[in-house]
Amino acid sequence: MKSLSVLELSKLYDLNRQTIYNHINKGILSKNSDNKIDLSEAIRVFGEPTKKQDVKESVKVDSPNSAEVLLLRQQIDILKNQLSDAKDREVFYQNQIETMQRLLEAPKAHITTFTDQNPAQPTASPADPEPEPVTSNGEVTTPEQSKRYPVPEQVEPEPEQRGFWSRFFKPYG
Repeated sequence: MKSLSVLELSKLYDLNRQTIYNHINKGILSKNSDNKIDLSEAIRVFGEPTKKQDVKESVKVDSPNSAEVLLLRQQIDILKNQLSDAKDREVFYQNQIETMQRLLEAPKAHITTFTDQNPAQPTASPADPEPEPVTSNGEVTTPEQSKRYPVPEQVEPEPEQRGFWSRFFKPYG
């Protein structure tokens, strides 16, 4: 025969659970080894149930108004908001990156290399004769020739990098 839990039996007979537990404690109603009450035992004590529908149908876990479904819907809404915020941040940062790239790629006017630099000279009138420069070896160069300035070589080599402990244990050499 069919076995019912205390909760199912209370819903079937529209009784308080405590009433059913009191009947079990007094010995009026007995439980099976799996802690369920046989339907024939319940009919003996309480009579025929007034409800004709199955107990399992009245207890619905998947009802849309259950607390679990509401909690999941709230979490979905929160996640949707977080996703839209993340998309907005992504668009903002993409715009920032594009702006920075445009600034980096902008043409730089008046930037010359070290060898191409010409010293700024005041403009002279055509009547003023320009002195011809003389190089160190006595050659005279004309203004049409490109001037190259020698870069001095480093006089002293850089000292060896020393670690923290080597400063105490290795002598200077």
